[in-house]
Amino acid sequence: MFIRELDKCDQITAGDNTTLSELYNSLKDDIQINHSLAHAVVRPGQTTYKHKLSSTEIYYILEGTGEMFIDKESRTVKPGCAIYIPPGSVQYITNTGETDLKFLCIVEPSWSAEDEEILQ
Repeated sequence: MFIRELDKCDQITAGDNTTLSELYNSLKDDIQINHSLAHAVVRPGQTTYKHKLSSTEIYYILEGTGEMFIDKESRTVKPGCAIYIPPGSVQYITNTGETDLKFLCIVEPSWSAEDEEILQ
């Protein structure tokens, strides 16, 4: 059984300036999956850097409110929203609320630094 606890994962500042805790990544963990799963936090008033991945990504909003930008579209997001981000799309998210914006990031195939381009 492979269980990871969020509060025991290392927190990093990702290339897009998100506070990130990687839960699973098939490139680093000895598990049979083809995706990665991370917990992300964007502080109130902050916006992540514009970036794009060569992989497919899904955000699932857990807490807070924000504005999600994908290419030329934007939408308000809140808990319960699942956001599909196509490969190669320019993306970023702004925390528009008073509390931390928390969400899960699922990347398939698994996230790697070589697959991400920061645009700012």
